[in-house]
Amino acid sequence: MHELSPQLAPFARWDQRLVAMVQDIKLLSSLSWPREVQLSFLQEWRAGNPRLPEVNYERQSHADTLRALDTLMAELDTHHPLGRYLHSTARSYHDAARLLEARGTAAVTARSLSLYGKPGDSIAGGTVHNIDAARHFIEVTAAYEQEYSLHEADYCLSAEVLQRELSERIGKVIDRHDIEVVIDENLASKAAAGATRIRLRAGTPFSEYDLNQLLEHEAFVHSLTAINGREQPHFRSLSLGAPRTTGTQEGLATFAELVTGAVDIRRLQRIALRIIAIDMALRGADFIDVFRYFLDAGQTEVESFNSAMRIYRGAPVTGGSAFTKDTVYLHGLMEVHTFFRWALKHNRLRLCRHLFAGRMTVGDVVRLAPLFEAGDIAAPMYLPPWMLRTNGLAAYLAFSVFANRIRISELGAHYSFADDEAEPLR
Repeated sequence: MHELSPQLAPFARWDQRLVAMVQDIKLLSSLSWPREVQLSFLQEWRAGNPRLPEVNYERQSHADTLRALDTLMAELDTHHPLGRYLHSTARSYHDAARLLEARGTAAVTARSLSLYGKPGDSIAGGTVHNIDAARHFIEVTAAYEQEYSLHEADYCLSAEVLQRELSERIGKVIDRHDIEVVIDENLASKAAAGATRIRLRAGTPFSEYDLNQLLEHEAFVHSLTAINGREQPHFRSLSLGAPRTTGTQEGLATFAELVTGAVDIRRLQRIALRIIAIDMALRGADFIDVFRYFLDAGQTEVESFNSAMRIYRGAPVTGGSAFTKDTVYLHGLMEVHTFFRWALKHNRLRLCRHLFAGRMTVGDVVRLAPLFEAGDIAAPMYLPPWMLRTNGLAAYLAFSVFANRIRISELGAHYSFADDEAEPLR
């Protein structure tokens, strides 16, 4: 094992303290709704008597953790890249703890905005916003559906078949750690994943796209980066899913779907619809308004409930409040895609591998690069298959970089289908 220099030893001790003090901050699981809420809401909806769901949150206090985080942040040397990384992570958990203390109140919205941003935020420092991207994908999906009549695959996979397939494929890549794939009778959503476990809802049909998306997104990014972080010899905080890393994590996972062909246009539409729905909620739409929005977009009643539930987790369902985590998917995808293209153009593709050594932001990877090169932060134990085939990745990125120089808006004259210009069939 690489031995740390005396100058870095204090950072390793701060890291250990940080990991220990944030163990009780479980953001997403603390905001989840019991399945009974879904069953009750849909029963009333189908009876023609729609009622806002009632969700009760037990009061939580994280006062001791907040004080400990304050003390740690005051001690850290933020002039050093490791100090800055640890301070940002501690601050992120501090905000998350305050959000959990505000569960069920309108104060959740401000906390959520500080962690995840809002639909109107710009993407990758440009003039395009999350809402612009969301509307683009919704419009493209609608046009595609009108032309080609989108439909699900003619066959489906049972949860049992998906369980076997995922377990086998994951084991071929992550071969020194166990990731359990289980079938859950009480799971409200179609699937859910943690660091070392993927849950599938019993009695639910899955498509081939579901299989590949779960594999690339959940197993080969979220689970893989958590395991790699835990295997770090000196800085285990890299295994933490701090909220500030969510954008890069979800962006990297969605980018993985994109480069492996696991993503489909319906998937992009679902991500985009959630961004518009968050904006609706922030502007005053209540749970039923947002539920209807998803229904009108073509989702089933169960899917529409789950989509709306994601937006109101921890927040009042009466309108004007939202849990804004789902804004990060498109934002993160564009950020990660841009980073990979930048890395190829500047011959720094090695930085992209560092993204898998734990759970970090793009900025973390750039600032911590010297510590990777020195061996103070270990290279990732596992990489997804597509990251090992760098020739193929480089080809995709090289094409993407050059193709972006072509302005589609200027191609009108070259793609005219006017009848008087059409050549006769021979």
